[in-house]
Amino acid sequence: TCRDRGYIVTNGPALSPDGRYLYHNDSARGLVYRFELNGDGALRNRSVFLRFCPDEGKPDGMTVDSEGALWIALWGAARVSRYTAFGHLDRSVTLPASQVTSCVFGGAALDRMFVTSAAEGASGEAMAGALFEIDPQMTGVAPNLFAG
Repeated sequence: TCRDRGYIVTNGPALSPDGRYLYHNDSARGLVYRFELNGDGALRNRSVFLRFCPDEGKPDGMTVDSEGALWIALWGAARVSRYTAFGHLDRSVTLPASQVTSCVFGGAALDRMFVTSAAEGASGEAMAGALFEIDPQMTGVAPNLFAG
């Protein structure tokens, strides 16, 4: 079912641990949106949560941690960054590949982060297209299962 339109390249999505918000982005425009979720899962009140300048990279894949912060892979910026629930940059982890594509928590305790990258647009980078495992010094949340 179409819930919204007008995007160029959309990525994400990620759900807040309390189930109140859905985050997703329009990578081409450098915008991360946040929707409120009704109890029945319906979306409402879309707002711009984060806006990236071209030199900050483009928001790509994302996930949330157990504290409700949003982790975003930044295409073209060689990093994954953590933003608080209020949209403040908390920390960044630099990677040896510029085209960072997505991130996810894993491991038995959900205390490891796996970060993907792309080789496209990264000629000459030895680690372009690699999968990285990092210590985010944070834990993730169990995945949400889609029931329909």
